[in-house]
Amino acid sequence: MEKERMEVKINNKMQASVSIFWGYAAISIFMIGSGLEQAFLSKQLLDLGFLSNQSAIVFTIYGVSVALSAWLTAILSDLIGIKKLMIFGTVSWIIFQIGFIVFGILPGSYRMIIIMYGLRGISFPLFVYAFISLLTQITPTKKLPSAMGAFWFAYSLGLGVFGSYLPSLTIPKIGYVGTLWLAVLFVGIAGLISLIGLKNVPISVRQEVKQGTGETFKDSITILFRKPKIFLAAIVKMINQLAANGYVIAMPLFLTSHKIGFTMSEWLQIWGLMYIVNIAFNLIWGMVANHLPWHRVVEWFGCVGMALACILFYYVPYLYGPNVIAMFGVAALFGAALAAFTPISAIFVALAPEETGAAMSIHNLAGGLSQFVGYGVTGVLLSLFDTAGFVWSMAGIYLIGAICAHFLAVKE
Repeated sequence: MEKERMEVKINNKMQASVSIFWGYAAISIFMIGSGLEQAFLSKQLLDLGFLSNQSAIVFTIYGVSVALSAWLTAILSDLIGIKKLMIFGTVSWIIFQIGFIVFGILPGSYRMIIIMYGLRGISFPLFVYAFISLLTQITPTKKLPSAMGAFWFAYSLGLGVFGSYLPSLTIPKIGYVGTLWLAVLFVGIAGLISLIGLKNVPISVRQEVKQGTGETFKDSITILFRKPKIFLAAIVKMINQLAANGYVIAMPLFLTSHKIGFTMSEWLQIWGLMYIVNIAFNLIWGMVANHLPWHRVVEWFGCVGMALACILFYYVPYLYGPNVIAMFGVAALFGAALAAFTPISAIFVALAPEETGAAMSIHNLAGGLSQFVGYGVTGVLLSLFDTAGFVWSMAGIYLIGAICAHFLAVKE
């Protein structure tokens, strides 16, 4: 009898592992589709006759939509269930993408482009961040850093690698609009994989959400004040991607200037290597965090490491000129340090184990705001300072993050 019980338990674990693998695969494929247009949409809008500031408004509205939806996703995961939310995210993304193409891009309607792209921004976190909620439910807290490392590996593989390079192959053959239609296919496949692959994963509506909906939303805000460490963790999470979002704007201008002398092709190789290293280290830091205090990994390897990488990104080419090999080393450090923030998701869960939904809603909101704030902070700093001032300001922000992370010790 005991042997049969053990066999059942082993089979259940194996089934759950296979199912989670398909979940990671779905995330990666979804991010290919969801990020496919980011490499060319601004240029496409300019080709349609819109101004650069109009293009910026489109991306700003999209960023706000993503941030708000990311905050709501953890709450809605508790209220209606994770699997249902992922299905709804897939279907609504496809509907709004079709609307974006048919009513916005093809007729060149700026109003419909803003509306449909903004609504699509709401759909994307419903799928992706709902899967994070799934991981926090089914993964033992001790192993959560590894699980989150695998999540960010899948996420970055889809968005940072395939999502960035695939358009260079598809645009010459099927054009901008054809590539936008191709994104629908990727997201549809991801939705089907999640629907079939995750069907055996035991997920429940957390505590059957006995409190009212209004109370749930209230808790997702008041937790910032009831648990000050959640507030500190939110600051660290928001700081996480600031340089990644800011340097992609500032560094091409600096590195390809006459003063430095890199070509645009060399810059793309440098930034592409950063993503490749980042993807690998998402897994590595997840495993390392199983053996070190989580907040120390974020504090020293993440925040301090990023502060150093930010500075080197400026001074190495400034002192040594267009040395591609040297910049590959800097980009590798940047990508590795960026990945060292992986344990922050597990820290949120450990800080409020009895209110995981509320904690993860703040986690998601901070992650969504990171993109929006990153663009805004970069614009302000570049307008106030030169590139050196911008770089030192970003490094200072990461050191502030290190101070916040220092106080995030949790019982692991």
